[in-house]
Amino acid sequence: MLISDFRIHSIAMADPPLRSSYGLHQPYALRNVIELVSDDGVIGIAETYGGDQPAGALEAIRGKVVGVCPYRLTGDLSPMVEGGASGLERSQTYNVPGENPLDADARTYSAIETACLDLIGKTVGKPVCDLIGGRVRDKVPFSAYPFYKHAGGGGEGDDLRDDEYGEALSPESLVKQVQQMRAKYGFGSIKFKGGVLAPEVEIETLRQLRQALGQAVPLRIDPNCAWSVETSVKVGRDLAGELSGGGYLEDPCVGLEGMAEVRRRLLADGIETPLASNVAVTSFGDIPEAVRRDAVQVVLCDHHYWGGMRRVQQLARVCKTFGIGLSMHSNSHLGVSLMAMAHVASATTHLTYACDTHYPWQSEIDEIVEGGRVPIIDGCVEIPDKPGLGVTLDTDQLERGKERFRNCPYRKRDDEAEMQKHVDSNWTRKLPRW
Repeated sequence: MLISDFRIHSIAMADPPLRSSYGLHQPYALRNVIELVSDDGVIGIAETYGGDQPAGALEAIRGKVVGVCPYRLTGDLSPMVEGGASGLERSQTYNVPGENPLDADARTYSAIETACLDLIGKTVGKPVCDLIGGRVRDKVPFSAYPFYKHAGGGGEGDDLRDDEYGEALSPESLVKQVQQMRAKYGFGSIKFKGGVLAPEVEIETLRQLRQALGQAVPLRIDPNCAWSVETSVKVGRDLAGELSGGGYLEDPCVGLEGMAEVRRRLLADGIETPLASNVAVTSFGDIPEAVRRDAVQVVLCDHHYWGGMRRVQQLARVCKTFGIGLSMHSNSHLGVSLMAMAHVASATTHLTYACDTHYPWQSEIDEIVEGGRVPIIDGCVEIPDKPGLGVTLDTDQLERGKERFRNCPYRKRDDEAEMQKHVDSNWTRKLPRW
């Protein structure tokens, strides 16, 4: 079996005006979808970060993809995730996810690996999770992912979307958003995006969530490095009770040195809240220092930029060895990415926290898989007994996504520019902000 065709589709999907320390989400999120077609006519698919740069990086390796056996392709391309000739690992630049130039090769490689696994699975009649070691769970748990947000459901002009959740810029409205999301999807844990309002307001938001949901629902907060070490310690102290019982404090400040200092000072106060990260630890090269400093107790992996599903499984084994927890990071995505996340999570034994997902923020109108949106029931995605990822592309919906991309002005994610356009013309991302 050889790959006879390599198709790259740039699409756009409506995205609500969600806030983070990076700024404000644009009306459209961008994705690239790829198809690898075998000489037998079987098609393997993957979804990855969108815009011109990721599409160009995929196009640049076309000559290494077409005409190659999918069983061997990821081995041929392995220098992309092994540091090349230098053997050096990258490190994080604190860019928005998908815009870090240091993980561009890993993102490209992951898309190819996912599509190869889907192609192989569909050829031999086996689900991807069973190709990469075998499932250890049939249902993969995900967390609700509430955001402070402005009014609006995303899209522009004639393509405006309904605002399902409404504005949420206060503790009370955020609690309402969470209750609405839990009622629809049954999420059993909450991952809250902070770093937007004053820390005192975000502390009050977590307290109101705890009061509304009770002690049995784990709460987590991620301010994306918006706080100083001093503020991080204060928040950790103030929320020690709210973040207990399966919670964590994610990337409160910049860098492993700062995270280690926060950890040391909280432990000195008898507070054992784990610190999590998808910013300070983004490659295997970051792990030795993180372990040495005891800076990170939970790694949030992401097959899209860690270099694929099997690299996530390798990471899980390393984390288990050092007693580090593992969860899964998310970015705005559709059903192909959701199923890829679910498959690797299904086949990863050391998955100690429910995964993140932005999926509830996306619209049925934009979904590109046949049959519509992937169900999330009782907070879980069930792995179907179907070959490959278990989903196929709806070609009509894919074409609508491509047309949406052609018609919208966005070609890369820029939360800062959107913030300047709608909130404060002088706003820039500043770390720390508080």
